[in-house]
Amino acid sequence: MPRKPAFQLDEIDRKLLDLLQNDAARPLYELGDLVGLSASAVQRRLSRYRSGGVIAKQIAVLDPDAVAGTVLACVLVTLERESKRLHTDFRQRLLAAGEVQQCYDLAGAWDYLVMVAANSMPRCRTVIDDLFLDAPNVKRYETLFVFEPIKRGLNIPIRNPDELSRRRAAASGSRR
Repeated sequence: MPRKPAFQLDEIDRKLLDLLQNDAARPLYELGDLVGLSASAVQRRLSRYRSGGVIAKQIAVLDPDAVAGTVLACVLVTLERESKRLHTDFRQRLLAAGEVQQCYDLAGAWDYLVMVAANSMPRCRTVIDDLFLDAPNVKRYETLFVFEPIKRGLNIPIRNPDELSRRRAAASGSRR
């Protein structure tokens, strides 16, 4: 799929988006204080991010550990045949399944990595079977159940790479 053109970010945008990725419920005045802008200037930037597609949507991220019975699984999938139409059909199946939380098109031996969340082990099995077992064009799939998430995140790194290098260098220099 073609990617959207990159949105040009200045340093204040980067700081503001970092803050929003960690807590989008912060009040505008607090965000403004942290980045050196007024609340109205922050609001204008947020509107620009939304209209430009930088902020896709604002959601509540639930902790699966806090919801009893949650089962997480990673499914690696290889398709039988390759064509634009077959990949599109497969992707549409995944987009229509509410239990599919994430899906990645891969390079290598597997074609896709699919993250599934269900409210019980039987439901997880049903979803995976429905999506992959008798699915047209699925050659092979392997399910890996998650025992314990070590790190979860949705944050996109947006800091300037040069700035990150300087911070790392400064941090390693201060430890000596």
